[in-house]
Amino acid sequence: MACSIILWIATLPITGFAHLNSETSLDRWHAPGAHKVSLRSTRQEPMPMQGPALPYPLFSPMFAQRERQNVKVKYEDANDTIAGIGISPPLNIDFVNKFPKFTDPSTVFTYPNTPMDSNSGPPLVSPAIVPLGKLPLTDFISNRKDILYYGPLDFGTPAQQLTVDIDTGSADLWVASDCDECSTKQFRTDQSQTINHDDEDFSVAYGSGEVFGTIAEDVVSVAGLTSEQQTIGLVEMESSDFQGYPNSGILGLAFSTISSTGKPTLFENLMKENKLMAPFFSVHLTRGTEDGSELCLGCFDVTKTTGQVKWVPVSSKTYWAVNITRLYSDGIDISVPDDFVAAIDTGTTLIYVPDPIAQTIYSSIAGAKSIDRFGPGFFSYPCTSSPDIRFTFGGIEFEMNDEDFNIGRLPDSSDCIGGIVSLGSDFPSNIAIIGDEFLKSWYTVYDYSNGARVGFAPSINNM
Repeated sequence: MACSIILWIATLPITGFAHLNSETSLDRWHAPGAHKVSLRSTRQEPMPMQGPALPYPLFSPMFAQRERQNVKVKYEDANDTIAGIGISPPLNIDFVNKFPKFTDPSTVFTYPNTPMDSNSGPPLVSPAIVPLGKLPLTDFISNRKDILYYGPLDFGTPAQQLTVDIDTGSADLWVASDCDECSTKQFRTDQSQTINHDDEDFSVAYGSGEVFGTIAEDVVSVAGLTSEQQTIGLVEMESSDFQGYPNSGILGLAFSTISSTGKPTLFENLMKENKLMAPFFSVHLTRGTEDGSELCLGCFDVTKTTGQVKWVPVSSKTYWAVNITRLYSDGIDISVPDDFVAAIDTGTTLIYVPDPIAQTIYSSIAGAKSIDRFGPGFFSYPCTSSPDIRFTFGGIEFEMNDEDFNIGRLPDSSDCIGGIVSLGSDFPSNIAIIGDEFLKSWYTVYDYSNGARVGFAPSINNM
């Protein structure tokens, strides 16, 4: 009997499907006890430009409201997940276990391939001799705001190129395929000589609707690095909520312990197959520039940073989650729970925190106040303010750029909306989600070795 897997994608409720009618039988998609996971929606409705360029674009409530609900669904089971409940066993990868210990990733393998500091000694020798896995990403910008970052992957034989949103907050790779009315480019499985269809179906649910598909294995390549048998979710039906965005799917880069299929991620397979120079990947996200973002697989790009990496250990090998030990906002030290963790999530745009934390942050900013007309969770503050907000991860303090904190001005007002959003009183009080709004200031390194850790180096965006 075919086994069913349910993937939950967090988005707002929608009303119609692109390819689903009353004659479609849904029974086979709803197996009892199907596994539930959370993924970020790849689509948010594009925001219109507001006439001539102004110091701050108008706030777009539709996007922010939608993402807030997405995040609540995506992380609703995060406490259990981080505690190891309902997850797959962690992988034991020789390449990771045997890799030499290091502090400075520029001495391991860099782009360009010269050490940042000539006095740091000779570069470590990786057991893999492979091409440099540097993947250019495109910043999808709407209403002068950075919405998502996506890049090309090759699927099947002969190769078909499709683009995916990179997401360190999920662990599945999926793309549109054989979908009659999907608006993005699709993977034509009938044209691949190496496709292997599994017997498993899956349903991706978001709001009141779902998208449906199947699980398969095929050759997948990223930046010249190839996995011969990569598990892929093939989306066959999707709602109108998925229309109008450039990417065809998602590349999950979290640990496969939270994968819906229980199979290794693309990055983990590349490590297992000894096809990387090092057991980490690095991410650079641009600010307001379509080109220049980058995913560096097994490498560290010194041209994207202005300083050394500071390492923070992960709290569990599920999300790339780190402990928050302190928050600071405009002269106020904010106390946090002892078990407070932050998921470092390139697949989320804004920053989300428990309601008491949000209330305290904004109470420290002169003129800031809760604003209810856009729904719960949002706060306004004077546009002329430059709040000094800092996050301490694992005892190390990191500043947030005030330019990224401002997500738009209110109509006919001198106030703007802040990019730190409350998740409400019904969300766990010990979890925060740190999205692109913060990550644009920091070049981030996601290291499987050294017990697993996240590195933060100052980004060239702040020069």
